Amino acid sequence: MKTAIVLFNLGGPDSLDAVRPFLFNLFNDKAIIGLPQPWRWLLARFISGKRAPVARGIYQHLGGSSPLLQQTRDQAAALEKVLGPDFKVVVAMRYWHPFAEQALQQVQDWGADRVVLLPLYPQFSTTTTGSSLKQWHQLAVGRFAQTQVVCCYPVMSGFVAASAQLIRTQYDQALAQGKPRLLFSAHGLPQSIIDKGDPYQRQVEQSAAAIVSALGIDGLDWAICYQSRVGKAKWIGPSTEEELARAGADKVPVVVAPIAFVSEHSETLVELDIEYRHLAETLGIPGYFRASTVQSHPEFIQGLAQLVGDPSQVRGRACGTQCLCAEEP
Repeated sequence: MKTAIVLFNLGGPDSLDAVRPFLFNLFNDKAIIGLPQPWRWLLARFISGKRAPVARGIYQHLGGSSPLLQQTRDQAAALEKVLGPDFKVVVAMRYWHPFAEQALQQVQDWGADRVVLLPLYPQFSTTTTGSSLKQWHQLAVGRFAQTQVVCCYPVMSGFVAASAQLIRTQYDQALAQGKPRLLFSAHGLPQSIIDKGDPYQRQVEQSAAAIVSALGIDGLDWAICYQSRVGKAKWIGPSTEEELARAGADKVPVVVAPIAFVSEHSETLVELDIEYRHLAETLGIPGYFRASTVQSHPEFIQGLAQLVGDPSQVRGRACGTQCLCAEEP
């Protein structure tokens, strides 16, 4: 049986000229801004135009484009190598090329008998996985006889083990500056989305608890925080800035681990590595260390391979408790 694996990710601009249309696609998604059309289109146009100059400056730090696509392609190649010749792994980005339509055409051209949808978001949210799955189902309706979904994997053993190994490397280095505080930093969400039943925050908490258990460090000082807030609405917290301020007041070194990202991009390479590092120095934090995302770590890739081999078992093996996601949102 020929099985196609579709890796879903956010996407990122591949040039500075692509920054504004990328942002427009993001804010024109109903899962991000719930207004009806044409108001959502107008607001997305306004926000993308207003934010584009700042965002262009961020991507200039990254060499003029996002590294997300290449890293996702690397993950696809690593996963395909583990799975073998009966599997083909394709990439579907939500807000920039290659879009889901391109991935769908690749799957059809290859002649897949079975399709497995695999988001590169360990924790489920309606704003990420939910949006990508909904779009795919709309595009692919009636085209494939057998489609299965890996909805989420916040406590998947490969993700947990890879994260713990990468964190432990930085933690051991931070010990030279005193007893470190481990900060799990996840992308934030408006509180209103969580109040509607989105399981993202609960699953972030489950991921953090599983990784702390895997680390096995007696008396580990750790906390969860949220980054990348925009707008004036109330967001889930505490914010990463607030936790850095607390660490500064306590004069403890910090190890920052991006728990909801599996690839490096602007939120890690600029926000965490540049902006928050500078803030930590300003606050007098004695040491700032940042754990890498899991990317193509062998443990992570092997864990994904096990999930797609039998996705019907994902809820029992890797989903968090109270998983609210459905196969066809």
